[in-house]
Amino acid sequence: MTEYGRGRGPEPWHPEDPLYGDQGWTGHQTQQGQVPYAGAPQQEYQQEPQYQQQHPQHPQQPQYQEYQQQQYAQPQQGYAPQQAQQQYAQPQQGYAPQQQYAQQPGHPQQPAYDSQGWDTGQGQYTAAVQTDPYAGANYAQQPSAGYPGETPDLYSTDEAYPPPQPPGRRHLEPEPVEQEEEPESILPAAGDGGRDGDDDGDGDEPNGRRGGRSKGGKPKQRSGMACLIAAVVIVGVVGGGGYYGYSYIKERFAPAEDFAGEGAGEVVDIEIPKGAGLGQMGRILKEAGVVASAQAFVDAANANPKGKSIQPGVYPMNKKMSGAAAVALMIDPTKLNVITVTEGMRNSKVYEAIDKKLGKPEGTTKEIAQREAKNLGLPAWAGNNPKLIDPLEGFLFPTRYDLSKDSTPESLLKLMVKNASDKYSELGIEAKAKELGLENPLQVVTVASLVNAEGKNHDDFRKMSEVVYNRMKKTNDVTNQKIEFDSTYNYVKNQSEINFNLKEAQAFNNPYNTHFIKGLPVGPIGNPGMDALTATLNPDHGGWMFFVSVDGNTTTFTKTYDEHLKLVAEFQERQKQKNGG
Repeated sequence: MTEYGRGRGPEPWHPEDPLYGDQGWTGHQTQQGQVPYAGAPQQEYQQEPQYQQQHPQHPQQPQYQEYQQQQYAQPQQGYAPQQAQQQYAQPQQGYAPQQQYAQQPGHPQQPAYDSQGWDTGQGQYTAAVQTDPYAGANYAQQPSAGYPGETPDLYSTDEAYPPPQPPGRRHLEPEPVEQEEEPESILPAAGDGGRDGDDDGDGDEPNGRRGGRSKGGKPKQRSGMACLIAAVVIVGVVGGGGYYGYSYIKERFAPAEDFAGEGAGEVVDIEIPKGAGLGQMGRILKEAGVVASAQAFVDAANANPKGKSIQPGVYPMNKKMSGAAAVALMIDPTKLNVITVTEGMRNSKVYEAIDKKLGKPEGTTKEIAQREAKNLGLPAWAGNNPKLIDPLEGFLFPTRYDLSKDSTPESLLKLMVKNASDKYSELGIEAKAKELGLENPLQVVTVASLVNAEGKNHDDFRKMSEVVYNRMKKTNDVTNQKIEFDSTYNYVKNQSEINFNLKEAQAFNNPYNTHFIKGLPVGPIGNPGMDALTATLNPDHGGWMFFVSVDGNTTTFTKTYDEHLKLVAEFQERQKQKNGG
């Protein structure tokens, strides 16, 4: 140590050292610029290429002492005591553009450094020359230990900075920061691999091993509650897996759970949707409490020859039925909670079926139909003739109607009328009526009802519609434009008789009786189906005028009255033999 500068001791290396700089490894200072006072940002200066050479104008020791005396003879400009090895040719107001550095005698030659302070092999060391931004400012000189001007030795005390390290080992290590030990969670965190005492995975040990102890060096310990909870979780998982495994094996290999007998107690309505398979049916029955398991129903249905013929619809069924009993009920069409309107069925029969299925007093539905006819959705061209016996006749479309506990006579009648109106609109009967020479669409429905009542199949229907159109012609002098269908007389009488007194029928004056009136009846005599409707719109055009069903099954059509009389005689003879006369 000298009075005014540093001696040959080791150079400071800690980043917070106010004399910190890049000095190389020999322990000698390699000044790159004047160190700011009190830890201010360090100035960097361009190093001159001739670092190793002696300045020609400055001898080593004498000039250095002279410079020290000159320096302290002038007032300081606010800088810390100058480094002893750095030579200045000018006062403190600024630095010379180029400064030469002299090597201290007796010291080994410094290795040459590149721009970052390391040995480049070129023997040159340059430092940036900058103008001192603090020149001319007045700063109070930091008092130092010892006598004035002495720089404190930062390496001889207990708090001294560590000595510099070789270039290959200069890795700054941050000071350890004490942290409070985090409270341990009861259960191990997700992803910790289940190992006791593992860290959170953010860092590894220097040897690549995950740390197994806490930051304080003490092993982590699990509380008794954590172990208890872990044990409960394990037992729950194992127990749940065992239960589901047992259930799976039981369901797959054990006999299906089943009730015995026809069931008892509460009756529920079971609705089977269209397209439902046996499995879906079984699940519906199981959820309603009718069968014990869906599999019991499926097994019973597969064992029954008619098990796969179960129709969709609503079935009133008892709870707790065996699978076999449920199948036996559902393969019986009469057990369906439905109303089926057949092709050609009269309204009077439909009303009776609704009353019976809904448990209404007899005549309830007929009274509602007559009272609410205009409010049930009839098309504008229907129901306007006051001579109609029933405005809804011909508008209760033939199909099956599923019932539910919410079904009422009004709701069923509205649905039937809607179905008929939609079909008639789809067939375009309003436009077809004019093409066929009929007065209105209602007459199309009326012809179809006659055809459906007299014929037996689609071929019969086409020939039957031809008979109707031919008898309605003005050129018909055989029947004098009378249709003479027995079905119209039976409709008025609300009967279905084959043998009746013809003379009485011909004398009975009624707008529906075609044995008495010319042309079509005032309205339909039943509800025609699609076959009869399409046959009415597309007659046979074979010129047929008469028909007789001699054997009760086959209908024979003729074009002349003589042929018709022969067939009538044959029919009467068969009737006598049948009646024993």
